[in-house]
Amino acid sequence: MAVVEINFDGIVGPTHNYAGLSLGNLAATANAGAVSYPRAAALQGLAKMRHNLALGLPQGFFVPPPRPDAAFLESMAIGPGADPALVAMAWSASAMWTANAATVSPAPDSAHGRCHLTVANLRSMPHRSLEWPHTLRQLELAFAHPTFRVHPPVPHAFGDEGAANHMRLCEQHGAPGVEVFVYGRSGGPFPARQHEQASRAVARRHGLDPARTLFVEQNPAAIAAGAFHNDVVAVANARVLFAHAEAFADPAGTYAAIAAAFPALELIEVPSAAVSLEEAIRSYLFNAQLVSLPGDEMALIVPRECSESPAVSRYLESLVAGNGPIRRVLPVDVRQSMANGGGPACLRLRVVCDPAHVDPRFLLDERKADTIARVMARHWPEQIDPGELGSATLRRAVEAARAQLLEALGLQILG
Repeated sequence: MAVVEINFDGIVGPTHNYAGLSLGNLAATANAGAVSYPRAAALQGLAKMRHNLALGLPQGFFVPPPRPDAAFLESMAIGPGADPALVAMAWSASAMWTANAATVSPAPDSAHGRCHLTVANLRSMPHRSLEWPHTLRQLELAFAHPTFRVHPPVPHAFGDEGAANHMRLCEQHGAPGVEVFVYGRSGGPFPARQHEQASRAVARRHGLDPARTLFVEQNPAAIAAGAFHNDVVAVANARVLFAHAEAFADPAGTYAAIAAAFPALELIEVPSAAVSLEEAIRSYLFNAQLVSLPGDEMALIVPRECSESPAVSRYLESLVAGNGPIRRVLPVDVRQSMANGGGPACLRLRVVCDPAHVDPRFLLDERKADTIARVMARHWPEQIDPGELGSATLRRAVEAARAQLLEALGLQILG
C-alpha cells in the first residue's frame, strides 16, 4: 500500500474533567470547576474520527492511559485531605490531545530511511508530564514494525510539547518535506512550553537534513494571548501554510526562510484586521485539521465555534470563495474538548507511513468505531464534578470503563 498520512486521535478518557490545570490555556482555566460530560466528550471525539473516515482519510486512535495515576498518587503520598490540584493531576484526561504525544518525521525526510517518533516529555505542566511513559509504551506497540523508530523523550531540562509545535511542508505526503520546528522564548505571564534545544535535539535524532529543517520563534505576544502551542495560530499541510499574521516573532523572516527551503510554498496569512489574535484563539480557527482529501482537494476541518464568530465566519466564507488551495470548510462538534482548550488539531497526531506497517489494533474502521461507541455509551460516566475526583466509587467506575475498552480492542497488554 502507498505511504499516506494517518491521523491518530486520542480516545477521550472516562476521567475527562475541568480542573483548570493548564496555565496559559485560557479555555481550560476559564472553565475550571465546571461539570464535565465524559461520555459526550468521548462520543464527540469518536464522531470526529468517523467524519474524517467518511471523507476517505485513514484514521487511527490511541487509548487513554490508566487514570487515576496510581504511581503519582503514591509517590506524592496523596491521600484524604490532599490539595485538590494534586488529586486532579492524577485524574487528568489530557492525553486525549495526541498532538502533544510525539514529534513525527516521515521516512522520506530522514537520512535513516525510517519514520521517527520522539515522545514528548511535556514537562511544562505537571499533570501532562505524567503521560509520556504510557505514550511511549503505546507507540512502541503501534509502531513496532522496523520501518519505524520510536525514541524516548529528550531530557526534561528542555521542554518538548510534540507535534503541536511542528509543521511539515511537502509536494506529496510520501515525498521529502521541509520540517518547521516552532519554539518559544517568553509569553508574558504564561510559560513558553517548547524549548529550542528540545526541537534541535529531535531533529538530530530523526536524521533530518539541516537544509530542509527550520527553527523559528513563536510570537511572544501570541503566547501571552493564550496560544500556548503553535498549532493554536498556525497549521500546515502539503504546500500550504495557514497562519495568523501574529503567529511568529518574525513573520517576514519566517516566510522567507520557509520559501527558500520550499519554493512551492503557498502562504495564506490571515491579517489581524480580518480576525484578531484574540478571536483566532477564542474560536480556534487555526487549531483545525488542514487535510488533503482523495483527489487532492484541500479541506479545513474546524470546530463549530468558528461559525459562531462573525469575524471568523466572514473570513472563512471569503477564503473558500477566493478560489485558493483550501476549497472546503467542514465544521465538527468537539465542544467538550474545546471547553478544556483543545480543538480538532489537538486531538490528532499525524503519521505519514504505510498503514500495513501499523499494528491494526490501532486503525479505525466503522465496525471498530461501533464497538468503541458501545463501550463509551455503557461505561463512560455521564458527568463529573471536579469535586468528585478522588472518590473511591468513581475510581472503580473509570478503571472498569477503561478495562472494558481495552478488552473490546484486544489491547489488554496496555492495562
